[in-house]
Amino acid sequence: MKHLKQGSFVLIDDIPYRVDKLQVSKAGKHGAAKARILVSGLFDDSLKKTVVGPGDTKMDVPIIEKKNAQVIAMVGANVQLMDIDDYSMTEVPISEEFKGKLQEGDEVLLWKFGSYTMIKSKK
Repeated sequence: MKHLKQGSFVLIDDIPYRVDKLQVSKAGKHGAAKARILVSGLFDDSLKKTVVGPGDTKMDVPIIEKKNAQVIAMVGANVQLMDIDDYSMTEVPISEEFKGKLQEGDEVLLWKFGSYTMIKSKK
């Protein structure tokens, strides 16, 4: 845990998080260092969590799949996207960052992890 850096990704309870803050405290003569990390959800910013544990605890890192996609249609608060590589269709909620900025035909970068999908940037 003590080798994590601010901004890195970590997997806690099968949910991907981004490390917002990391504190490592040195313990006494015979104790081990303790690490305290403050994390927020990678795909949902409302998920916030504090994890405290021994500094030498191993943490899992999520493998995030990054794909290019094209906007096919705007459906209410969602957007239909087509993967440029395999032409599969995906429907993703539009985040506050992209509301009013996406149009049909635009290319976007998708991040996927398990059942989580989000638009990361517009090309």
